[in-house]
Amino acid sequence: MKRFEALSQSDNRVVINMEESEKRSHLFAKNVFNDEKMLQFLTTEAYKKVQTAIFSGNKIDRKIADQVAEGMKAWALAMGATHYTHWFQPLTGATAEKHDAFFDLMEDGRALEKFGGRQLVQQEPDASSFPSGGIRNTFEARGYTAWDPTSPAFVYKTTLCIPTIFVSYTGEALDNKAPLLRALHAVDQAATDVAQYFDKTVRKVHATLGWEQEYFLIDKALAQSRPDILMTGRTLVGNAAAKGQQLDDHYFGVIPSRVLSFMSALEKQCMVLGIPVKTRHNEVAPNQFELAPVFEEANLSVDHNLLLMDVMDEIADKHGFKVLFHEKPFAGINGSGKHNNWSLATDTGVNLLSPGSTPMKNLQFLTFFINTIKGVDTYEELLRSSIASASNDHRLGANEAPPAILSIFVGKQLSDVLDELEGVSKGKLSPEEKTELKLNVVGKIPEILLDNTDRNRTSPFAFTGNKFEMRGVGSKMNCAKPMTVLNTIVAKQLTDFKKEVDALIDKKSLKKDEAVFNVLREYIKTSKRIRFDGDGYSKDWENEAKKRKLSNNKNTPDALKVLTSKDSLALFAATNVMNGKELVAHQEVELDNYVFHIQIEGRILKELVYNYIIPAAIKYQNLLLENVAGLKEVYGAAHKKITEPQLNILEKIGEHLVAIKKSADRMNEAREKADRFVDIDKKAKEYCDTIQPYFEDIRGNADVLEQLVSDELWPLAKYRELLFVK
Repeated sequence: MKRFEALSQSDNRVVINMEESEKRSHLFAKNVFNDEKMLQFLTTEAYKKVQTAIFSGNKIDRKIADQVAEGMKAWALAMGATHYTHWFQPLTGATAEKHDAFFDLMEDGRALEKFGGRQLVQQEPDASSFPSGGIRNTFEARGYTAWDPTSPAFVYKTTLCIPTIFVSYTGEALDNKAPLLRALHAVDQAATDVAQYFDKTVRKVHATLGWEQEYFLIDKALAQSRPDILMTGRTLVGNAAAKGQQLDDHYFGVIPSRVLSFMSALEKQCMVLGIPVKTRHNEVAPNQFELAPVFEEANLSVDHNLLLMDVMDEIADKHGFKVLFHEKPFAGINGSGKHNNWSLATDTGVNLLSPGSTPMKNLQFLTFFINTIKGVDTYEELLRSSIASASNDHRLGANEAPPAILSIFVGKQLSDVLDELEGVSKGKLSPEEKTELKLNVVGKIPEILLDNTDRNRTSPFAFTGNKFEMRGVGSKMNCAKPMTVLNTIVAKQLTDFKKEVDALIDKKSLKKDEAVFNVLREYIKTSKRIRFDGDGYSKDWENEAKKRKLSNNKNTPDALKVLTSKDSLALFAATNVMNGKELVAHQEVELDNYVFHIQIEGRILKELVYNYIIPAAIKYQNLLLENVAGLKEVYGAAHKKITEPQLNILEKIGEHLVAIKKSADRMNEAREKADRFVDIDKKAKEYCDTIQPYFEDIRGNADVLEQLVSDELWPLAKYRELLFVK
């Protein structure tokens, strides 16, 4: 007998009509106010000013802003927009928007569509309820959104969405975009200066990002029967299904028709919004999938990922699904990540992390490659902190995702190259040494990378041919956080590198190539501890990492401590990415988020125990007792042998009922005690060390009861029902 009425869409077929089969290239960016639309709707003067602002960061004056707003309004109205909004990224981790109509009244009472430069460039939404980490008082509602011209506006449904930053009255960042833009500016300046060692025509370097978004799809009707999924995005209880991912039959398997229908609708919506999605496939776990786009400039890529997650929620709902972005929605099977593939590209079209056809181009590659390794080695603990969250703690360190120890995989071939460079003599190079380095070591890099197909899946930060892949980012995380830290680190490292190279040229009279080789040689030596090509899941590596003095922060409260360390404060100040006040605020917000997430999970878990699990178990106990009583009445003294199985089940249910109630009560008492802590650091640590352990105790007893209680009486959709879409 079915206990849940799932949406009966399993027999749907993907019907492709002429409109749906329209070429993706024709649909792409249809709803985006991009370069093509600006050429049509802006004056030549306004167009040139916007392009200059995008390239160099120059401010746009009020006159030009009015012209841009007029053109943007005309385009948006033609696209059917009725409202506009400043689309921003508060520290909640999601996006935010307040819609205003293109509507106003004149003094004589006539109506008109109004949208000017003032509305485009800056707005003042009520900021009182957004997290600020103490930057502003609750009674002070002032917070300002300011237009980001580097990320084009777009029309979604009937609203013109204008990407913006969100800052306080005194200018501190209240969002994730403002620090990212500062970090991208810092890495642009530093990387351009270094790139000009090799090509004087380089005028700009931009960071690129290609994310890989993993997610789960479950039936919406079944999801609505689970309070834990609705409130926390994951299952807090649930016994493993007999079949999970052990056969590896879901990975890259045939995409179910119903899911394919969802994916097709999603991709079409992504195309018109300018999100260049390209790849889709089944992931390892049942009901787990992945999609990935073409690489883009990092700021735009971050915006597109956030927009994608909003669109996925809407499209999934229309197709009778609930999409889960939680890093670990189901115990016992793989969780979801969001691999961040990062590189640097010049305005001349060169990927700085891709080997070239000449020794000089390969020396350029080595320069950026080794500096990235050096930067990550110096600030590995800070980079780890950028991916910390209550939900990602379930994934990091498990045998499915990168460990909490940050290490870098480069592969045997490149390790051999670095070892050879490490052996280069200090100071000036002889003609023979120069020839050996340029031709036999540096010159052969493209050849050795051609067949470098070994990919270490346990490495949190791996070089994969022409980019670094940061694998520890959580599925529901805003990519802006790790991208801000990574680009800040690399910017600082490249700035330091240039100072050292210039000093050797000026003071030691070394030629440029010699100076570069000398500095890189020292970096290879001093950053050797971060390089590791082995099994990141092994206990041996954990012991070895400890010897190398690499951090191993396995939970969020420990990981976030480094945010306000002396080195972190100095790093962000030197690069002008965040000041001390902002760092303290961001740390406090992250700790608050951690506490709130576990607090909500604790409350829902208590509700599940008292309102779902215990009543179901008692009801089944009563049925068994009635059965035993009836058998005793019929069989008399002979009932003992007949009722032994029932009595055994009754005893086991009783044991686990006592245990689960005791754990739930103790958890609730511990939570009430933790909530009395004023200091957020202590409160977060209390939730981590004292309250979370009860979750596993409760789950263990609940999952046993699920197996003991009649399937018909169990009130929660089971894993075997949730995890297999037809």
